[in-house]
Amino acid sequence: MPQQTLVDAERLRAEVREKYRAVATEPTATYHFHTGRGLAARLGYDTGLVDGFPEVAVESFAGVANPLALRPLAPGERVVDVGSGAGFDSFVAAAHVGVEGHVVGVDMTAAMLAKARATAGLLGLAQVEFREGLAERLPVPDGWADAVISNGVINLCADKWSVFAEIFRVLRPGGVLQFADIANGRPVPPEALADIDLWTG
Repeated sequence: MPQQTLVDAERLRAEVREKYRAVATEPTATYHFHTGRGLAARLGYDTGLVDGFPEVAVESFAGVANPLALRPLAPGERVVDVGSGAGFDSFVAAAHVGVEGHVVGVDMTAAMLAKARATAGLLGLAQVEFREGLAERLPVPDGWADAVISNGVINLCADKWSVFAEIFRVLRPGGVLQFADIANGRPVPPEALADIDLWTG
């Protein structure tokens, strides 16, 4: 069952949407996290692949590691990208799975979805689509995915129990979760858990 959360989930989503709306529309601005092509190189993405992407496909990338380094995706696989943002990891996944595969990116920020869809069209990636939705309620059928990927998103969700339950629901039996995220190894005081600024900062 869903866990009790001390933070207002709707207010947290609103704050996250606003922050990542800015990353989508103002990718060269300064943020408290790294973005773009330089970040992708530091995180070990295949430069041979990423160098071929136009700047619009990379500039709003704001991940924390490379979930695709955990296991190469196979040609023909069906992939869900939870919190796909402007689409960078989805585009990399599309290169792995090829035209016989399919990638569904899910995001809740309108500006990120618009940018991702436009860039997928520019790149001619018919095997990639982007759907509006929440990590806690993925717009994907039961058992559809061979793999679920996510990059720096689950930590921004108040109800992680529901997120992992949804990931389990959309994975086929034997499917794989590959995610990169930020974790805290120490107990967090209740007053800090209720502080929106600490979640988004």
